[in-house]
Parts: sequence; C-alpha cells; structure tokens
Amino acid sequence: MTRPNTKSPPAGPALALALADHPSATDAVPASQFTGAMSTLAAAVTVVTARIGDEQHGRTVTAMLSLSAEPPAVMVSITRDTELAQTIEAAGRFSLSVLAQGQETVADAFAGWGPQDRFANAHWEHWPSGQPLLSGAATSLDCVLAGSIVMDTHTLYAGIVTHTRSFPDRAPLIWHRRSYKALDQS
Repeated sequence: MTRPNTKSPPAGPALALALADHPSATDAVPASQFTGAMSTLAAAVTVVTARIGDEQHGRTVTAMLSLSAEPPAVMVSITRDTELAQTIEAAGRFSLSVLAQGQETVADAFAGWGPQDRFANAHWEHWPSGQPLLSGAATSLDCVLAGSIVMDTHTLYAGIVTHTRSFPDRAPLIWHRRSYKALDQS
C-alpha cells in the first residue's frame, strides 16, 4: 500500500455564486422563517479549526457534510469575513472535530458563548500537519483544502481527508430545534 501524498496542493480560484442577485431571491422567505425550518434538521455538532504557526482559529458548525469516499472528501460552510476563513485559505488546510456527547462546553466556546480563548477549555493535540486535534471527539478529520465556493456571506470549503481518528463507542453530540440532544442508540 502506498502512502497518499499529504502535501497541500494549490486550492485554485474560488468559484463565486451570488445568490442574493438571483431573480428568485426577492421571492425568498424571511430569514427567521428559514432558520426556523432549518432548526428541524438534526445535525452533528462539529468544530472546524485551522492553524498557521501559533495562530489558530475555530468555530462550531452544523453545516458539514461528506462529499465522497474516493477520494475521501468533506465540505464545510464558514462565514466569509472571519479569521477562521482567512486562516483556512492561508494554511491550505483545516481540521474537523465531530463532538461527542458531553462536549457541550466545547461547542459553546467555539460558538462564541464561552471564554474568549476558545481553545482553553479542552485538551488539544496536533495532527502531523500541525492542525488542531481535539481529544475526546467522536471523530476527527485532518483535511487539505481542495477548493472553495464563495456564496454571499459564506464560503464552502472542500477538503481531501488525509488523516482520521474515530471512536465508535462515543455517541455524537446532536443539535436539533436549537438545543443539544443525545443520540438514542437503542
């Protein structure tokens, strides 16, 4: 078996889509109605992080999805004008930590509801790439940035997964109807 190349390839130019300029945008439902509808979706709570040198940033998201198994790839949505987005683009890498039940304080911190130093309330390691690796997560992924799509206020980042760490016995933390839920594993 050959080891996959883990060097960061150039991510290439971002594709820009301005949904606000679409003719149907004037017919769209109000944001509060949309977010209410989206709150009915149950999603795993994920912390996205990126690091360059001593500078690291992160954010709690539920907008993360698997893109493909061959090559192994994921996509995550991040607010465009944030330090995290700038760090992902500059580093050409990012990492994902799917939180386990009991990691609500980590989720809160990275959502901006906790201490100013979001990394202070959990134990962090580092992937061989140097990206942050959260101890105790249900699943963690180290990713090379493969491309991006700029969409109004957010950027969708696609990443090729170069390393994983999973603990099948740890149930994921779920976000549903604007609160944390436990996954019923019966």
